[in-house]
Amino acid sequence: MEVTKNQLEDNKVELKIEIEKEKVDEALKQAYKKVVKDVDISGFRKGKVPRKVLEARFGKEVLHKDALDILIHQGYSKALKKTEIEPIDQPDITDFYIKEGDPANFTAEVEVKPEVKLGKYNDLGIEKEDNEVTEEEIDKEIDSARDQHSQLVSSDKEVVEDDDFVIIDFEGKKDGEKFPGGSAEEYSLEIGSNTFIPGFEEQLIGAKVGEELELNITFPEDYNAEDLAGQEVIFDVEIKEIKEKKLPELDDDFAKEVSDFDTFEEYKSSITEKLQNSKKDRVEREYENELIEKVSDNVQVNIPDKMVENELDKMYQNFAQSISQQGMDIEDYLNYMDMDEKEWREQNREAAYNRTKSNLVLEAIAEKENIEVSEEEIEEQIKEIAENNEQDPEQIKTFLQMQGQLNELRYGLKMEKTINYLKENN
Repeated sequence: MEVTKNQLEDNKVELKIEIEKEKVDEALKQAYKKVVKDVDISGFRKGKVPRKVLEARFGKEVLHKDALDILIHQGYSKALKKTEIEPIDQPDITDFYIKEGDPANFTAEVEVKPEVKLGKYNDLGIEKEDNEVTEEEIDKEIDSARDQHSQLVSSDKEVVEDDDFVIIDFEGKKDGEKFPGGSAEEYSLEIGSNTFIPGFEEQLIGAKVGEELELNITFPEDYNAEDLAGQEVIFDVEIKEIKEKKLPELDDDFAKEVSDFDTFEEYKSSITEKLQNSKKDRVEREYENELIEKVSDNVQVNIPDKMVENELDKMYQNFAQSISQQGMDIEDYLNYMDMDEKEWREQNREAAYNRTKSNLVLEAIAEKENIEVSEEEIEEQIKEIAENNEQDPEQIKTFLQMQGQLNELRYGLKMEKTINYLKENN
């Protein structure tokens, strides 16, 4: 087989492919075996019509389409390997020629991955953030747990102040008529929490227990109930009681209540370790992202729209799978968020572009630095996956092969090694 490669504009390549006549004759034989199964000619059993009779009745061209399907599939696949190009879309096949006893010809025009002109990617001077956890961060985490396990108890306060918890009855009216969801009794409200309509909580400050107030409130223009958005209403409010938050003591009893530890010191140590691991992971991710972003800023590359669309497809499939694992249908979720797939794709297009660019850059660095993944590394990764899922490594490998995911695993490891290379050299 002969292949002539011509570089066209806009990341497109033209492949002129010629296939040996022996391959053509073999493809015609295969086409005959397929076509003859559905042919009825008087005097012959169905499927047993001789090829010469078939071609005499319908013309030799009756086999050309199926033969071309065979030749184009085989020829195009071999041409890709021979020229080492990486297509990003299906080819446009033209100028095909086939005749028994002659070589077959066709032209394939296809869009390929763009050339990446790398800039500087070593010694960028990017420093990693300190990942030590401070006492302030530890105290904040513990205070959060303490707050979640607090209790509201009656207070002897008589006047409402900011940060107080008040028990209120309220009734809202618009033009003198009650509206749905505008009334409640014995409602607990934290002053300053901003959980109510703007202006409501502020007007309660300074009120006394037992006092009845009339609040003039204007709903925000973007309020989710259209009949109330931007409307002026009146709330009749009675202050029933003021309560205060009682926080538990930071002792061993608290540790037993909020964790599996017997002492407060053990609990605090576990919080410290958790925060340290979390911060270490976050700092590492941010450092990697900053490195990749800086390296990407230094390259020249023209990214085809098709590659961005392909990345959006992957992102959407992963997103839909994630939503499904939470027990929701992707369409129901999008309806709930008041959007459709098209709007979701537009919102995520920039992220897809950046991912595509990052992948191209990392691939280019891996090629330049001869970064490869060995079979031993593949086996080690499969073993790790198997251990995490408590399964046999051979079962995992077989599954990955059946799903066609071994190449994805290899690609992921290659990208990981490339990122590690960047970290080691910066």
